[in-house]
Amino acid sequence: MRKHIKIGTRGSLLATTQSTWVKNQIEAQHPDVTVKLVRIVTKGDKILDVPLAKVGGKGLFVKEIEEALLRRDVDLAVHSMKDVPSELPEELHLGIIPLRENPHDAFISNNYASLNELPYGATVGTSSLRRRAQLAALRPDLDIVDLRGNLDTRLRKLDEGQFEAIILAAAGLNRLGMSSRATGYFTAKEMLPAVGQGALGIELRKDDAELLDGLSFLNDENTTIAVTAERSFLFRLEGGCQVPIGAFAEVENGTVELTGLVASIDGKTVLKESMQGPSVEAWELGTSLADKLLDQGGREILKEVYGQE
Repeated sequence: MRKHIKIGTRGSLLATTQSTWVKNQIEAQHPDVTVKLVRIVTKGDKILDVPLAKVGGKGLFVKEIEEALLRRDVDLAVHSMKDVPSELPEELHLGIIPLRENPHDAFISNNYASLNELPYGATVGTSSLRRRAQLAALRPDLDIVDLRGNLDTRLRKLDEGQFEAIILAAAGLNRLGMSSRATGYFTAKEMLPAVGQGALGIELRKDDAELLDGLSFLNDENTTIAVTAERSFLFRLEGGCQVPIGAFAEVENGTVELTGLVASIDGKTVLKESMQGPSVEAWELGTSLADKLLDQGGREILKEVYGQE
């Protein structure tokens, strides 16, 4: 292992907390190595007054960090996997995927215990088309409003009374020590999470075998298999992180079970299917499930979302 490592990270509290965790793990495993965080502002961080779905493009929170990797300004990047596009630059790869945090969505409200308890027409905040579509399917009466900003900002807007409830990833709350703010959690049957939600991805240059070997202790095999199946599903659908697509895989005894979803933004059409297969065929499983949903009408839904004819 080289003696000095630079980690590229977004500057948000959650991103730096995640990257600091990786830094601490590396320094504990390799006491003679020093790790430095390099904060990089991404396009998604700069545009805060426009819904993410309208900003356009893939990799809103990773592109600038990948460019720093390619310039060799940093040695690795730590991403929330749900922000990482299904296609990466040719010279880079997701070499390490640590053990997954809680992959599900959290329901947060100061006055109501669950989604079912919200009054008719209640205002719910979320920045995700995936959540918006599934919320609309569960509760068509709700007023679902776009909610941008970092985690602290979103919670503050809830506390100010701008929303009756908001939906956030449980993993972010847990990593920031804010799990007490969660009123409850959605099961995968109620609200399918985003592809890779709850997992971290460590992105490296493919020619950096030494660093990959030195970080291999961080990799979790079952998480890698599950995320591989989910990302294959996303890749086949040609989806980014801001489309109404959800997927969740679980691995047990050499078998992976994958559930995938494609939905219209208004929640009136929700296509959802599950498939099982051997863990060694996780990528093929994701492709097969995506093809199944495309044939069921997913292709038309996604064309509408992308504004295609």
